[in-house]
Amino acid sequence: MNPQNEAKLWHKIATAGSAAVDKNGYATAIDALLATGWLQPDKAEDWRRGRVPYLEQVTVASLGKISTAMRVFRKWAVSAGLRPSETVYVSWTKDRRKLRFSKSGKPEIERAYSTHWLPPKPSQTTK
Repeated sequence: MNPQNEAKLWHKIATAGSAAVDKNGYATAIDALLATGWLQPDKAEDWRRGRVPYLEQVTVASLGKISTAMRVFRKWAVSAGLRPSETVYVSWTKDRRKLRFSKSGKPEIERAYSTHWLPPKPSQTTK
């Protein structure tokens, strides 16, 4: 990806990530993928409802582009001073099975997708 396109991607992801933190108290990789337009909300819902085996299957970008977006998202989160919090995603079905993000299912890739990024803890002050 050329630097100009990566800068545009950064802007989209930073804007969506900041809005998500303001609204929900955290930002997710799903927020980043929705911001790129490579993941549509209805497709994300299909995945959450267990209708597709893994999220990458309904993301309309190459794995290279998705990897770039994930890298940009992580860099943005770190630069924004956010702290990572691993989260377990379960389906919106009765069996509440664990959801898979990637075709490969590799733990480090699943962890990257499932990590929520939270604001820094407020500093504790003494009175």
